[in-house]
Amino acid sequence: MSETLKSESFDLEVSEGCCSKTLMQSIVHELKLQMRIGSPLVVMNLLWFGKMITTSVFLGHQGELNLAGGSLGFSFANVTGFAVLYGTSAAMEPICGQAFGAKNFKLLHKTLLMAVLLLLLISIPISFLWLNVHKIFITLGQRKDISFIAKNYLLYLLPDLPVLSLLCPLKAYLSAQGVTLPIMYATAAATSLHIPINIFLSRAKGIAGVAMAVWITDSIVVILLTGYVIGAERLKENKWKEGGWLDQRAQDWLKLIKLSGPCCLTVCLEWWCYETVVLLTGRLPNPVQSVSILIIVLNFDALLYSVMVSLGTCVATRVSNELGANNPEGAYRSAYTTLAVAGFSGCIGALVMIACRGVWGSLYTHHDQMILNGVKKMMLIMAVIEVLNFPLIVCGEIVRATAKPLLGVYANLGGFYLLALPLGASLAFKAKLGLEGFLLGFLVGISVCLSILLIFVARIDWEKEAGNAQVLTCDKEEWINPVECSSE
Repeated sequence: MSETLKSESFDLEVSEGCCSKTLMQSIVHELKLQMRIGSPLVVMNLLWFGKMITTSVFLGHQGELNLAGGSLGFSFANVTGFAVLYGTSAAMEPICGQAFGAKNFKLLHKTLLMAVLLLLLISIPISFLWLNVHKIFITLGQRKDISFIAKNYLLYLLPDLPVLSLLCPLKAYLSAQGVTLPIMYATAAATSLHIPINIFLSRAKGIAGVAMAVWITDSIVVILLTGYVIGAERLKENKWKEGGWLDQRAQDWLKLIKLSGPCCLTVCLEWWCYETVVLLTGRLPNPVQSVSILIIVLNFDALLYSVMVSLGTCVATRVSNELGANNPEGAYRSAYTTLAVAGFSGCIGALVMIACRGVWGSLYTHHDQMILNGVKKMMLIMAVIEVLNFPLIVCGEIVRATAKPLLGVYANLGGFYLLALPLGASLAFKAKLGLEGFLLGFLVGISVCLSILLIFVARIDWEKEAGNAQVLTCDKEEWINPVECSSE
C-alpha cells in the first residue's frame, strides 16, 4: 500500500514538474515573440521622436516669433489632428489582429481600405479647423502676429492629414500581423532624409519649409510601406486572392465605426490632458520657468513612451491574434506576461530617469540654475509616475485587443479628468505647490486609472472573449448571429 502511495506521489511530482517546465517554456516563447515584434517598434518610435525634435530645432532657427507661432501650430495639430487620426486608426488593432489570428484575410484587407477611407473623411473637417485656427487663437486672447504664423504653419502642414490617413492604417495593418521590421526600416530611411530635407526647405521657404518637411518625410514612409504591402501580398498569392479589398458591407462599416469612436476618444483624452497641464502651467507665478521645466521633463517622458507604446502594440497584437485563433489560454498568457514585463520596465525606466536627472536639464540650458534644479526635482516625481505609466499603457491595449475600448474611455475620464486635473490644479494654485502640485495630482489620477484598468483586465473571461472574436471575425452576412458564426 505504501509503495503504491509513493508511486502515485512520485508520478504527481513528475507531472507537476512537467507542467511547470511546459509553462516556463511557453512564457519564454511568448517573450521571444514579443521581442521580435516589439524591438523594431521601439527603434521606430525613437526615430519618430527624433523627427519631432529635429522639427523643433529647425523651428527655433526661424527666430523667436516663428518658433512661438510654429510651436503653437504644431501643438494644435497634435491635439486636433494627429491624435484624432491615430486614435481612430487604433480601432484596426482588435479587428485586424483577431482577423489575422482567425486567418480571415478578406476581413484584414477590407478593414485596411475602410480605415483609410474613414480617416480621409475625418480629415476634411480637421482641415477646415486648421484653416481657421487664427480666429480661434485670437478669440482665446493670443497675439495676432503669433496666431497668423500658426495658421501659416498649419496651412503648409495640411497635406500631412491625407498622408497620415494612409500611414496610420498601414502601420496598424502590418503590426496586427506581427510584421514590424519593414515599419522600422521605412521609418529609418525616411528620418535619415528628414534633416537634409529640412535644411533645403527651411532655407528656401522659411517656416513653411519646416512644415513641408514633416509631410514629405511621412510620404516617404507611406510609399515604402505601400510598396512592401503590395509586394508581400503578391508573393503570398493565397492571401492576395482572398480579396475583400472592395467587398465592404454596411455591417463591416458598423464594426469599424463602433470601435473607432471609443478608440479615438481614449487616445485624445490622454493627449489632451497633457496639453491642458502645459496650458495651466503657463498660469503659474513664473510661467516661462515652469513651462520650460515641464517641457524638458516631458521630453524625457516621450523617450520612455517610445518603449511603453511598443509594449502596448506588442500585447495588442499577441492578445488579438490568440483570441482570433480561438486560443484563450494563449491570450491570457500573452496579457499577463506583458503586464509583468511592463511592471519591470517601469521600474527600470524610473531608475534611468533618476540617474539622468542631473544631466538631462543641462542639454537644454547651462546657465539657468532655477530651471536645472526644477528639472532635477520634477524628474523624481515623474520617475514614480513612470512606474505606473508602463502597466497603464499595457492594460489599455489589453482591453482594446478584446474589442472593448469603451472601458479605456471610462478609466481615462475617471483617472485623468475627474481626479488628476482637478486635484493637480487645486494643489498647484490653492495649495501653492506650483508645478509639483500638477505632477502629484497626475500621480494620484494615474494610480486610480491603472487600478480601474487592472480590475477590468482581472475580470476578463478569456473563453468568452475568444468566442466573441470568432463572431467579430466571421465573414458571413449573418455575422450578428453568434450561433451561426461560431458553429462554422
